[in-house]
Formats: sequence, structure tokens, C-alpha cells
Amino acid sequence: MKKYYYNNLKRQELTSLVRRPSIDLNKAFETVKPILNDIKLNGLKAVLKYAKQFDSFEPEEISVTEEEFAEAEKKLEPKIKQALETAHKNIHKFHKKQKPKDYFVETIPGVSCAREYRAIENVGLYVPGGSAILPSTMLMLGIPAKIAGCKRVVVCSPVKNGKINYPLLYAARLCGIKEFYKIGGAQAIGMMAYGTEEISKADKIFGPGNQYVTAAKLLVSTDPDACTIDMPAGPSEVLIIADESADPSFAAADLLAQAEHGIDSQVILVTNSENFSIKIEEEINRQIMSLPRKEIILKSLTNSFVVITANINEAINFSNLYAPEHLILNIKNPDRVKSLVQNAGSVFLGGYSPESAGDYASGTNHSLPTYGYARSFSGVTVESFMKSISFQSLSKNGLKKISKTVETLAEAEGLQAHKNAVTIRFKK
Repeated sequence: MKKYYYNNLKRQELTSLVRRPSIDLNKAFETVKPILNDIKLNGLKAVLKYAKQFDSFEPEEISVTEEEFAEAEKKLEPKIKQALETAHKNIHKFHKKQKPKDYFVETIPGVSCAREYRAIENVGLYVPGGSAILPSTMLMLGIPAKIAGCKRVVVCSPVKNGKINYPLLYAARLCGIKEFYKIGGAQAIGMMAYGTEEISKADKIFGPGNQYVTAAKLLVSTDPDACTIDMPAGPSEVLIIADESADPSFAAADLLAQAEHGIDSQVILVTNSENFSIKIEEEINRQIMSLPRKEIILKSLTNSFVVITANINEAINFSNLYAPEHLILNIKNPDRVKSLVQNAGSVFLGGYSPESAGDYASGTNHSLPTYGYARSFSGVTVESFMKSISFQSLSKNGLKKISKTVETLAEAEGLQAHKNAVTIRFKK
């Protein structure tokens, strides 16, 4: 991992360092756009064509049957069932608190304003199935969708050898999912975004994926015939701030855990101790030898680096500039400085708070903004599956009290019809 000294970095160098490696989606857009257009025009026929082309999947039926759900539940190892059930319980408990409450305000006597929340009726969840199948993502998306009260939740995930992964199906069952399709890639995004004669479209799509899934989500989000998406996304990332009190083996393990996601993942260590950074290098070299995804990790580490700062406050300043998906504060007394954190998807406090806990079972959501989007986006929440509607009710006296204000402002903006809409009510 390359090493930089924070106080030696010029502004341009610092800006360059926090900028993510560029992702060229132009080729992905070129591949995906005709696929989406084909699905838009030809529906399920086109979806099946691309399932065969990209996944060698020629199904008689693309939906997961009740028998398949039952088979997954029956054949799944009890310890995996128990782990999924525990994770489900914790995630549900945390997310249940997020459901927003309606409120009412009387701004002046006779003028009542309210805000009420409604669930998005139809949502689509994409669960990737490439180099790693992620039942945890099913929980992270399915649980808040159900808590929000979405009427229809449709799930898409690619198959391997003609079958959906058993833990994934059991996680879906725990979330109360009934509509699950064995379709992946851009064709799944197109099917959910545009719908077919047989399958209704979604109003919003959630979930991570490879560059083709990402490109498809971005394209449908700008098509008025399609739907919105959860957030822009890039490769996974973690930034660890550590001091001499940290255990080097813990910090190294956390860096390696994130690096194994993919060759484009980025892991960063920021520390106020150069001696600690040397220990981390030694630990990484030792631990990596026994990891099955070693080749992926080694490529990921070429995108990664170490920053040496004078103190922890400088380390947090750098982190806020970088805006990481995951931030680990493996320092003495992390609560002392957590208020300084401005930009991060999810923060892990202390030596016994590994990022893996948040990925699976602590309760927080692991669908988080990457690629610097933590400066302006939150991770997936119950509110992500809802929208709010404002209401107002004015009595005659209430309108009279604000009539001059409305008439004056409408006239100032040159909108006479707006003014007249108030004035006419007091002429009668």
C-alpha cells in the first residue's frame, strides 16, 4: 500500500487522493442500452433471450415457486437458518424505529398544515449473484420494505445451475417475499423498471450490482417510462482511523475483509503513528496468505493507501474529505470524536466493532453510499421505501389572515392569476 503524509500533501494532491479511481461506464452503457430498449419493446421475450445469452438460463418458469421456497427451508443447514433468523431479528429491531411519524402544525389560527407518510406501493429489489451470493442483502432490503408497508415487493436474482441459493430463498421467506424471479443482470433491472405483460413494473429499484447493473439502474432512472432508483453506487470501500491503542491484527483483518469484495474495492488506513502503519503492513502480509480470495485482495490493494497524520483530528478531516462508505474509528475513546464525523455511510466505533458486523447482523443497513456519495446521500432506510405528502386546510378566516401576504407575493412575481385565486374568494 502506498504511503502519504497528510501535512506534506498540497491541495491538488489531496484532492486527487480523495478522488476515487475513475469508472468508465461508457462501454457498459453501450452494452446495456439496447438490452433495455429491447425489453421495453418486447417484454418477457427479450428478458428470456438475455437470460439465455448471459446466464445460460433457459427456464420453463422464471418465478420461484412455493415448492422451491419450501425445499430451501427444508434442506438449509440449521446453523445457517439460525444465523439468518438472528440477523433478521436485529435488523428488524433497528429499522422498526426508523418509521417516520405523521405530524400536524397550525401555522396561524385557521391555517392547518400536515405531513403524512405513505409507502411506495411497488418496489423492486435486486440481489446480486456473481462472485458472491448475498442473502444478507436480501435482509437489508426486504426488511425495511416490509416495515414501510410496501404493497408489492418483487425480488430478482440470477441463478447458478438453474437454482436460487438456499440461504437467499430462506432470507426472502423471512422477509415475507412471495414474488421472486430467477433473473439477473441488466435484464432484471429492465424487467422491473418497464414491466412486461405478465409482470407489473416497479416504482423504485433498490440493490447493488456489477457495472452492467449499475449502468442499467442509471439509465432507467432517467427514463420517464421507467422508475427511480435508491442511489448511485460504485465499488465497496472502507477507511480505518487507528492509533497506537489499536490491535494491528484487527485493523488488518478489517482492511482485508473489505478488499475481498472485488478488485476495484478501495481500503484506506489513516493513522497518527507511522510505527502502527508498519505493523499493519506486516499483518496484511501474514493474514493474506490463508485467504481464498487472495488474488482479488492483491488487486484491490493496488487501489489502496495509507495516510500518516499528526493527530486524530487531522485523520477525521481527511475522512470527511474522502466520505467513505464505511468508517472504522479504531481508537481510544472513539465517542470523544464521533461528533466530528460529517461524511460517512456507516461508522464503527472501537476495536470490537468490525465492519463485518454491520454487513450481517448488528442491525444497521449495509446498503450504503459509495464513491464519495456519502457527502450527500444516506444509506437505505425505512424512509427510502416511503414518500411524504403535505396537506393543508384553511378556513375562511385563516385564508383572510394570509390573503394580503399571498396577493403581494404573487403580484411581485408577476403571477396575476395566483393573486386572483385569493382575491376572488373575498369578492363574493
